[in-house]
Amino acid sequence: MGLQVLLYWPNIIGYIRIGLVFAAWLAYNRPVAFIPLYSISIALDGVDGWLARRLGQSSRFGAWLDVVVDNLSRGMLWSLLFEWGWLVSAVEWCVFVCNHNARGSQWKDSFTASPRFVQAIMANGFHTPLGTWVISGLHCLPLWLYGYQWGWLSHSLCLPPSIQALGTLLLAVGRLLGLSVEIWCIWTHIEYLTKEELEKKKG
Repeated sequence: MGLQVLLYWPNIIGYIRIGLVFAAWLAYNRPVAFIPLYSISIALDGVDGWLARRLGQSSRFGAWLDVVVDNLSRGMLWSLLFEWGWLVSAVEWCVFVCNHNARGSQWKDSFTASPRFVQAIMANGFHTPLGTWVISGLHCLPLWLYGYQWGWLSHSLCLPPSIQALGTLLLAVGRLLGLSVEIWCIWTHIEYLTKEELEKKKG
């Protein structure tokens, strides 16, 4: 297998997504270009995993690349939206390190010992109503806030303020649910590291 994994079709989609993210970054001040570029990148995030299973091209590199591209795209947007946006990105990268260090490419399937609310969110790889809500908060909240800041929700979509507020609330709650899982992941990794340290000292 070796380096051939780099040319798996799902991974090629990952490279395309990186290109879309940088193109969106260059077009940040032009919503008419930014929104389609960023939205296509989000949509392709749902394609690469399906294609990997369909073609039998699942790989540890692909699982790693998928999260890297997600964090890169959301981190870019959060940081451009708000001065404190880097903090959201920092939490997501911290969770990435925690999950892939201890759980590897199968991190989505390693929550059997987690609290029930975490299991409910992570069930079936997020393919549940609750999981979809959380993923929508992760991916769509920053894009929604971008649309709000640039008046795209009002002028292009003609959404009344009440709908804009409701959409923001629903996506924010989904993101907060995701944050609860992220906090649990970080805490369990801290427990893992301290337990490992204790076992070394005993040994």
